[in-house]
Amino acid sequence: MHMLYNSDSYAVVQIELPGADDVPAETAVLTRGGFEIVDKFARKEIFIEGALAESFKEGVEALIQNAPSVEEFDAYLERYAGMAQQPVVMH
Repeated sequence: MHMLYNSDSYAVVQIELPGADDVPAETAVLTRGGFEIVDKFARKEIFIEGALAESFKEGVEALIQNAPSVEEFDAYLERYAGMAQQPVVMH
């Protein structure tokens, strides 16, 4: 788990999980996982994986090329956070 971004409005964590258990450890190089996006004001979060996570990652990489402000980056995250349905629960 890697914290990638943390602002007053959003937090983004990258989560990588080992691949399938039935693959020998010495040949298991693939991982699965995705990104957890937390909307701090709405107190909701979403976990994205697969094609959506890849699209998110490509968008972030393109955005970073232009040295975005916090507001610009938060506006990008808002598009994904708008899909969030899971309430944030403190443990």
